Amino acid sequence: MNGCHQGADSIATGRACHRQRIAFEAEAEMKKNSIKYVVDVILFVDMCSIAMIGLLLAFIIPDGRTGRGARYFLGLHRHDWGNIHLYLSILLLLLLIIHIWFNWTWVVQSSKRYFGRNWKNALWCISGAWIVVLAVACIVLKIV
Repeated sequence: MNGCHQGADSIATGRACHRQRIAFEAEAEMKKNSIKYVVDVILFVDMCSIAMIGLLLAFIIPDGRTGRGARYFLGLHRHDWGNIHLYLSILLLLLLIIHIWFNWTWVVQSSKRYFGRNWKNALWCISGAWIVVLAVACIVLKIV
C-alpha cells in the first residue's frame, strides 16, 4: 500500500496523494480517449465500406439473369459482396453500441439540455425509432 491509504495526516502527504490520484485519472482518461479514437476510425471506415458496397451492388453488379461473368466484380460474385455487406453491417451495429456506451454521459447531458425533465422519455422515443423504421421497410419491401 502507498502512503495515500495508510491514513497519513501530513499536508505534504495529502498533496502527494491528490497529485497521484489526478495523474491516475488523467492516464485513465487518455486510455479511454485512445479507445474512442480507434472505435471511431473503424466506425468511419466501416460506414464508408458499407456505402461503397451498397453502391456497387446497386449500380455496378447487375442483378437478375445476365451473362455469367457480368455478376462478378474483382473475382467475387454478387452474393459474396452481399455477404460482406451484411457482415460489415453487423460490425457497424456493434461499433455503434460501443460508441454510444463511451459517449453515454454526453448523450444524457445533451438530452437533458434539449428535452428538459422529459429527457428519459425522449431517449426512449429516439431509441425505439428503429422499430418504426424497420416496420416501414417491411411494408415497403413487402417482407411481411
